[in-house]
Amino acid sequence: MITGELKNRIDGLWDVFAAGGLVNPLDVIEQVTYLMFIHDLDDTDNMRAKEAVMLGLSHKSIFADKVKVGDREIDGNQLKWSTFHDFPAGKMYTTVQEWVFPFIKNLHDNKNGAYSKYMDDAIFKIPTPLLLDKIVTILDDIYAQMAQIKDSDIRGDVYEYLLSKISQSGLNGQFRTPRHIIRMMVELMDPSADEVICDPACGTSGFLVAAGDYLKEKRKEEIFFNRQKKAHYMNEMFHGYDMDRTMLRIGAMNMMTHGVDNPYIEYRDSLSDQNADKDKYSLILANPPFKGSLDYDTVSPDLLKVCKTKKTELLFLALMLRMLRTGGRCAVIVPDGVLFGSSGAHKAIRKAIVDDNRLEAVISMPSGVFKPYAGVSTGILIFTKTGHGGTDKVWFYDMQADGFSLDDKRSEVKENDIPDIIARFHNLEAENDRARTDKSFFVLKDEIVQNDYDLSINKYKKTEYTPVEYPSTAELMVELHELEMEITKGLAELEEIL
Repeated sequence: MITGELKNRIDGLWDVFAAGGLVNPLDVIEQVTYLMFIHDLDDTDNMRAKEAVMLGLSHKSIFADKVKVGDREIDGNQLKWSTFHDFPAGKMYTTVQEWVFPFIKNLHDNKNGAYSKYMDDAIFKIPTPLLLDKIVTILDDIYAQMAQIKDSDIRGDVYEYLLSKISQSGLNGQFRTPRHIIRMMVELMDPSADEVICDPACGTSGFLVAAGDYLKEKRKEEIFFNRQKKAHYMNEMFHGYDMDRTMLRIGAMNMMTHGVDNPYIEYRDSLSDQNADKDKYSLILANPPFKGSLDYDTVSPDLLKVCKTKKTELLFLALMLRMLRTGGRCAVIVPDGVLFGSSGAHKAIRKAIVDDNRLEAVISMPSGVFKPYAGVSTGILIFTKTGHGGTDKVWFYDMQADGFSLDDKRSEVKENDIPDIIARFHNLEAENDRARTDKSFFVLKDEIVQNDYDLSINKYKKTEYTPVEYPSTAELMVELHELEMEITKGLAELEEIL
C-alpha cells in the first residue's frame, strides 16, 4: 500500500491536475500513465542496453540516431525524459506535444498490435506548459521516492493507488486485485515457458504482468536464450480482454514497459458472441467482475447452456471452461456465494467443475483482502479442464491472514498464510493425513456431491472445542457474598469519611 511521503506526492499530483482544469479521474490517470510510460521508456531502454552489454548481445536504442515523427526527422535524444525534463516549460510543452506524444503513438510498426491499437485514439490533454512542468517535476519526485523504497511491486502499488482515486470518485468502481494475491496465484500455478495465458477481464493487465515477471524470474534462460520461446513470450503468450478502453490502454502500456512487446490485448465483451475463443488457452488467471446482472440476449448462448443465469460471476466460470484447452488450468477469484449458492445455476456450474473436470483446490480468503475498496468475502478456485471428470478429492485451505491488517488501513503485519499456502499446495502428498481442524485438508468428491456440491470450507472444517470447567453454583454464591461484604464495608468507611 502507498503510505507516507509517496502518498502525499501522488495526492499533490492529483491536486495539481485539478487546479489545472483536469478533474475527470479517468483523464488524469490516462495522462499520468502516458507520462509514466514515457519516463519508463527511457529507463527500460537504458536497462536493456546494459543487459545487452552483459550478455554480449547487440542493442539498438529506440532513441538512436534520427527519429522520424510525422514528416520531420529529429534527434532521438530529444525525446528522452532525461533530456526534455530539464527544458524550460514552453520548450518542454512543445517537445512533448509535437514530438514525444506522436512518437509514442507510433512506436510500433504493427498497427494491429495491442499498443498501437489503443494508442491510436489517445489524446494529449494537458492544457498549458506550466501545468506540464509542474506534473513532470512531481513525477520526478515520485520516481525518486519509488527508487528509495526499492520494492519490486512499488510501481504496481502506485497504479493501485491511482486507480483507487476512480473508486473514490464514484466512477466505474475500478480497483486492482492486490499484487500479493496475484503473485500468490501465479506461484500456485507455476507457469511454464510454453503457456498461452489469458485473463478475460484483464483491466490493467495485473495478472499478465505478474505471470510475465514470474517467467522472467524462474525461466529466464529457457525463454530468453531460445529464439522460438522468446518470440512466443513476446507475441503469443499473453492475451487479455476488457470492455474499458482506458484500462486496456493502461494495460497495453503496462505490459510493454514490463518487456512484452506485443501482447494480444483486445476490446471485447468476453461473455458475448464477440468472444469465440474455445479450447485455446493453457492457463487462465483472473478476478472477473462479480456484481451486477446481464440480460440474457447479451450473453453467448453456449454459456447459458452450462448455467442459465444473469450473474456475471457464474457466467465467467462457464466461459473459462470453454476457453481452456483440454489439460488447461485455471486459478480464479470468486465471491463466496459461488461456493455455496443454492440456485440451480450455482449448483450447475459447481457440478460442471467437479463432475466433468478436475477441481483441485478451494482457498478461502478473509473478507478484508479487498479493503478499502470492497469488503466481500472471496475464495480462489483452482481447476483443470479435462472434459471427462477427474476430481477424486479437493484440497481446502482456510486463509486467515495475508500479511496485512484486514481493516481499511491494510497495514503490514507479521501474520501471513501465503507462503504456507504455496508450500502446502506444491506438496499435496503431505496433506493426506491432515485433520479437518487444521488450516488445510482434503475432502473426498463423494462427500462434496452428497452436500449438493457445496464448496464452502465451513461445510467441512471442524472446530476443536476445549472443555471449560466452571465453578459450581455454590462456589459462585460464596464469592458473590464475599464481594457484597467487601462493598458494604467500603461504603461504611466512605460514610465515616464524609
